[in-house]
Amino acid sequence: MGLDQTAYTKDRKGNSIEIQWWRKHNALDGWMESLWRTKGNDGEWNCQELELNLEDINRLEDVVENDLLPETHGFFYGGDSRFSELQKEKTLEFTEEAKKYLERKWWERLLNKKKRVYYQCWW
Repeated sequence: MGLDQTAYTKDRKGNSIEIQWWRKHNALDGWMESLWRTKGNDGEWNCQELELNLEDINRLEDVVENDLLPETHGFFYGGDSRFSELQKEKTLEFTEEAKKYLERKWWERLLNKKKRVYYQCWW
């Protein structure tokens, strides 16, 4: 058992493609849970789907680049991941890939080919 996290894209038909997967990146999960609550959600965070927009991705990229992810604890979360270079690299790879999905050309949006980006965790 432990904290597993995934980011993926879905089209309007529900077809999904995994963008990134993390194991026990508790600092990222703390940031995502805070964002989820900021967007008006409450209750149990485990297994909730969080839609990320371009503003969220840009903010996350800035936080990660400046080592500002929050210290986050949980029973299944493992050690503090805030300063893990591997986790930082994986998260920045995710932000770059997510931007590609969210910054679609006008004609792709017109044809409903724009995809949405989501984050989900489970422990």
